[in-house]
Amino acid sequence: MTRFPWERLQPRCFPLLERLQPRSLWERLQPRCFSRLKALLQGGGAAALLAAGAASAQTAEMQTLRRGDRLLVTAVNRSAGPVEVELTGTAAGDQPLPVRAVVPAHRSLTLLQVPVSAGAPRLELRAVPGEPYRVARDVVYSLPVEESRVELGQGFHGGFSHDDPGNRYAVDLIVPEGTPVFAARAGVVVQTRAGHSEGGVDPSLRSRANFVRVLHDDGSMALYAHLRENGVTVRPGQQVTLGQVLGYTGNTGFSSGPHLHFAVQVNVGMRLESVPFRMIGPQGLLRLDRR
Repeated sequence: MTRFPWERLQPRCFPLLERLQPRSLWERLQPRCFSRLKALLQGGGAAALLAAGAASAQTAEMQTLRRGDRLLVTAVNRSAGPVEVELTGTAAGDQPLPVRAVVPAHRSLTLLQVPVSAGAPRLELRAVPGEPYRVARDVVYSLPVEESRVELGQGFHGGFSHDDPGNRYAVDLIVPEGTPVFAARAGVVVQTRAGHSEGGVDPSLRSRANFVRVLHDDGSMALYAHLRENGVTVRPGQQVTLGQVLGYTGNTGFSSGPHLHFAVQVNVGMRLESVPFRMIGPQGLLRLDRR
């Protein structure tokens, strides 16, 4: 099979795409197709293709469909796990806003119907991974990196970046870049991101971290973050076992140096919160409450 020469096209094609005028042909492409092509050209090569394909179908999106004299507003879950969605805005529909619902993996759900005669509604859809209000079991997690190479940086309630509900009970395991990351517990991969290369102490880089999110059987989710560019080895929807390699550590996103950020999170109602957990290594239970 002949490989398409993305590497040779990248230097010329990507700047051209960036300069396209708003009313060009490209604007009429499906947004997810354009973002996939853009990510592909940015990264170059087969690894970038895998990363772009994984990242393009991870969140829920809003779609509208006319059926007779009604306009149906639907949430489409592109991820490999359940998501809670919230529809807000103004519309002359039969149902008051906001509307919240849980959409199963790779499914769609109609949230609202409005009369076409009322004009286009002004709506916004937000999505949060996981089913809300699930209770995480008290599970002892396995150390997700080799103990001989790890140093605990931030622990629970770390003052640098672990001061918000989503990261309050997270740990930063300092290891060299490229260290294998192992699944600390079995589950299903629901989200991955692998195409970012930037990293630093600038808070604006928070959304630029590569990561793997694994859903457990109790509804909790493990987050493995700051992985290196194209350093994810699993795909959404894949079952992973304890100790399986998920990827390789890096320094992407809001990060002061190479490390693995690990947290166990639950959806508490359109918001992710981290929860305390126990972790064990070859020498026994680890102390995780270092500030």
